[in-house]
Amino acid sequence: MEYLILIAGLAVVALVIGGVVFLRPGRRKPSPPVEHAERPEVPRTGTTVLEKEDQAAPPAERAPPVEEAPVRPGVEIEQPPPGAGRLVRLRARLARSQNAFGKTLLGLLSRDTLDDDAWEEIEDTLIGADIGVAVSRQITEALRTRVQVLGTRSVEEVRALLKEELVKQIGPDFDRAVRTEPHGDKPAVVMVVGVNGTGKTTTTGKLARVLVGDGRTVLLGAADTFRAAAADQLQTWGERVGAEVVRKEEGADPASVAFDAVKRGIESKVDTVIVDTAGRLHTKTGLMDELGKVKRVIEKQAAVGEVLLVLDATTGQNGMQQARVFAEVVNITGIVLTKLDGTAKGGIVVQVQRELGVPVKLVGLGEGPDDLAPFEPEAFVDAILGDA
Repeated sequence: MEYLILIAGLAVVALVIGGVVFLRPGRRKPSPPVEHAERPEVPRTGTTVLEKEDQAAPPAERAPPVEEAPVRPGVEIEQPPPGAGRLVRLRARLARSQNAFGKTLLGLLSRDTLDDDAWEEIEDTLIGADIGVAVSRQITEALRTRVQVLGTRSVEEVRALLKEELVKQIGPDFDRAVRTEPHGDKPAVVMVVGVNGTGKTTTTGKLARVLVGDGRTVLLGAADTFRAAAADQLQTWGERVGAEVVRKEEGADPASVAFDAVKRGIESKVDTVIVDTAGRLHTKTGLMDELGKVKRVIEKQAAVGEVLLVLDATTGQNGMQQARVFAEVVNITGIVLTKLDGTAKGGIVVQVQRELGVPVKLVGLGEGPDDLAPFEPEAFVDAILGDA
């Protein structure tokens, strides 16, 4: 009997010890590791401040994803040269295209005998340079009178006479300053208008460089929403000089882009907002409605100080027709003549000013980023006539 009790006790002890051992943590047989497929690394163009803040926030507080343009790596901000003296520095570009015109005139005026045929040839040369018939006749008559009074005609004297007459016709008294100074707490606003293909968007970017070179802060508005390439092009120009660009999707309301650009310019306290507008010329009525709306919307926040019309100097009379349409649609305050280095007809400066009654304020003299220059009549005429 005692023997049976002893066996039963040993069995109970064994069961207790076995249960403890079985239930102890860490004694389970470890599960085999689960192999996860390695996630491919997705190339990124940079993490924005917004994304960093979003990642740090609890899931419930995270903002919805924001669509934004990718940050392009490796874009260095450039410091362009100032605007003052640019035309003098670019004089060689003008001299190459315009010098034949100047040399022809100087050669004709320096002849020993100036008969009626010679004066007619002088007038024809002026007309051929796109100065216009009426103005060419005025210049010829003024030169004829002064040469007869002067008597002798050295090259230096003829050059001085011709320079004086040309500068007079170009209009030295025009106010050619581009109004880009802020008004109190509001930025200056510049609208750039013109037909696509004249260099309008490029001019907007180059003007930003001129202003940054002069120490101004600039914001660009990509209101030409009918061409995606225009906004992309403006983005590139802005990145190079550190200027913010306000843009929207292709086909968005141009007036909405202009409004947001000026609003952003006020908030960020920039000196100047430049708005690039669409250049379609389907009908005068459509153009008027569109540009008028853009201007009205901008002026709800800030005054439009400049409306610059961009013209291609190589298009001649076709460019003049475009200029007339825009002049009827919107109050133009100044003209930008692009590709002036690509034509020998520099007289378009005189013609377009007389036609529209507004000054040429800027000229484009090449494909380089800093080839836009403030227009200076005397430097322009000096380049045409070359050295005496």
